[in-house]
Amino acid sequence: MSELVKVVDSLENKISKLLHKLEVLHQSNNRLQEELNDIKEDKDKVLDSVSMWEEKYNSLKLANSMLGSNTNKTEAKLKINTLIRELDYCIAQLSE
Repeated sequence: MSELVKVVDSLENKISKLLHKLEVLHQSNNRLQEELNDIKEDKDKVLDSVSMWEEKYNSLKLANSMLGSNTNKTEAKLKINTLIRELDYCIAQLSE
């Protein structure tokens, strides 16, 4: 009988250790999930910032081409034509 008690005690001890390990792993997983969410938010902010700077750059490039820069005149003309087409489309949609 004494042998059986030792086996049960050993099993209880191992189960206790496993439960503790499981709890530690759950806590670690939760911490890593929070860290991942923070990193995703930071990435989204950076992507928004990059997008904003790209728009500013394109606006500046367009403004420079309109000021008489020879390098981007065709690009400016294409952009103006695109804007005119978009305006025509909006006017057509409003008149319907």
